[in-house]
Amino acid sequence: MITSPIWLPATLIAGAVQAWRTAIQRRVSHSLSINAAGLVRYLYGIPFTLLLLGGYALLVPASLPAIAPTFLLFCVGGGLAQIVATNLLIAAFKHRNFVVGTAYSKTEAVQGAILSFLLLGERLHPLAWAGIGCGVTGVMLLSAGGKRMGPGDFLRALGQPAAKAGMASGLFFALTAIGIRRATQAVGGDDRILAALLVLVATVLVQTLMQGAWLMAREPGEMRRVLASWRVSGQVGLLSALGSACWFAGFATAPVALVRIVGQVEVAFTMAFGHFYLKERMRGSEAAGLLLVVVGVALALMGAL
Repeated sequence: MITSPIWLPATLIAGAVQAWRTAIQRRVSHSLSINAAGLVRYLYGIPFTLLLLGGYALLVPASLPAIAPTFLLFCVGGGLAQIVATNLLIAAFKHRNFVVGTAYSKTEAVQGAILSFLLLGERLHPLAWAGIGCGVTGVMLLSAGGKRMGPGDFLRALGQPAAKAGMASGLFFALTAIGIRRATQAVGGDDRILAALLVLVATVLVQTLMQGAWLMAREPGEMRRVLASWRVSGQVGLLSALGSACWFAGFATAPVALVRIVGQVEVAFTMAFGHFYLKERMRGSEAAGLLLVVVGVALALMGAL
């Protein structure tokens, strides 16, 4: 059920910011371990999430809403799922077949639609399901980077470590979205943006504690590298906080699957950045994939009206 039209601009902004953040985070990941690279976005995101919550509270004064006992449980669950998903995605990238890992991670929209139906009872219009199919197909074409990979190639690749890690990553990203949505539902009141920001602050704090404790116990040397990378990592933290605030606002006000399929415009922003800024030539298969993503978003929006 859609409770506010704010979900659409929030999701579009989230896709754009995430594409930007990913481009910067790649610079950090080259010099850090998987867990250290993951910690960067949470640790350096804390001050910015607090500023977002404080700024919103000043602009829209309101008393602290009632919070259900399950609030922290869902924040921890959603936060842990996101840590696992991010680590699995980075692991998929470290395998030789980057293409396959990326493509299978994009099954998140389908997995999210199924899980949100089973766990949250969210139902989608047939047009939205058609949009999910178009969008996932388009993203897989784009992930192929112009290489000839038919349906049979993707099916045969199922046994590859990159494919397994990619699909598992998509599953945990879907679980992240469901956990965040349930956490926002545990916040009382009609202000869903305030609920989303409260969930964001709580989730980022517990993620920093969880992954930070793991890093200190298992990779203490990496913590020094995390702190030494503050110039670039601070940018990652800022963009991560902005992007997550928009994602969480979307999850608080619209069905999980709908937010995720529209959020795939992130791919379009990435392609546009490469084409117009980096002057990269767009191949025919990439143009077809981009068109399918756009059609998928349009169908999803038509099904939401």
